[in-house]
Amino acid sequence: MSSFPSFYRGKKVLLTGHTGFKGGWLACWLKLLGAQVIGFALLPDTQPNLFEAAGINRETVSVIGDIRDFDSVGRIFQQYSPEIVFHNAAQPLVRRSYRDPVATYATNVMGTVHVLEAVRRTPSVRAAVVVTSDKAYENREWFWPYREEDAMGGHDPYSSSKGCAELVSSAYRNSFFSGANTTRLATARAGNVIGGGDWSEDRLIPDIVRGIASGQPIVIRRPASIRPWQHVLEPLRGYLTLAQRLFEDGQDFSEAWNFGPREQDAISVEELAKRVVASWKSGKLEIQSDSNAPHEAHVLRLSTAKARSRLKWEPALSLDQAIDWTVAWYENYYRDPSSAAGITEKQIQDYSRVAFS
Repeated sequence: MSSFPSFYRGKKVLLTGHTGFKGGWLACWLKLLGAQVIGFALLPDTQPNLFEAAGINRETVSVIGDIRDFDSVGRIFQQYSPEIVFHNAAQPLVRRSYRDPVATYATNVMGTVHVLEAVRRTPSVRAAVVVTSDKAYENREWFWPYREEDAMGGHDPYSSSKGCAELVSSAYRNSFFSGANTTRLATARAGNVIGGGDWSEDRLIPDIVRGIASGQPIVIRRPASIRPWQHVLEPLRGYLTLAQRLFEDGQDFSEAWNFGPREQDAISVEELAKRVVASWKSGKLEIQSDSNAPHEAHVLRLSTAKARSRLKWEPALSLDQAIDWTVAWYENYYRDPSSAAGITEKQIQDYSRVAFS
């Protein structure tokens, strides 16, 4: 697989969630590839945010709307007739899902239904990738990495809603997208992503960034939890590769896919925090384990054997490189907020050279 030299050039790509962290990076990459990007999402809910800092709305069609509103979703598809769809919009936070489970299910489950129903009614769509989560699996707290055929589940509302989104996608694929001339639909499950431009609540890297920027201690609430950490560009390359294969090669790739880091890069929250602080040469960690905190999975690993074998995708950065790139992004931003667009584009270009060399 090449570095997408011409495939995306001129393609009409509809991206839900382009105002978010992963969606913003994907929108920027698609713009650099020459795609016609149509973004559909709510306004960012943090200040600062990547969407505004990096000027994601430049050279894109940016429509502010809610995937919970089926009529709004349908109108955007009808108006722009996309060829490729990346459904990335979601309520992405475990702790928020405990506070507001109804909105979490409405967004992550019915929002997915709305997008897939709009895809079904839009003949121009050749390929669609629904982004779910590594937390969609029924987590048994075992050491072994989860494979695509393992059961969906979820202890908390967020994880459960992502498992539901997988089931919805499977039902639509089997019911409406299995014919020779129908849309090719796949789902993508990524590990815990890190990278510049994330200021979300209750996430490790944003918490570290806020602590360093304010000079306050960085509180670590689940130091022993093990997660599959990876730079945000790693799964995005997987999504882009997958959509291209769906578009060009058809139903053989219409299924679920994992995009995770190397096995050795699944480390504890405390270890990752220590490495980030060491890379930044700033920050003081404070461990405050809370026995009354809402349940979150303790151990989570992903098997990427299928993506490695069939998509020829594998991680391009080590975890230490991912950390250094993340720290460099934020250091540049806090020195000069106007640098966000430039450092975002540069890291995409640098990553492409590493990944496709």
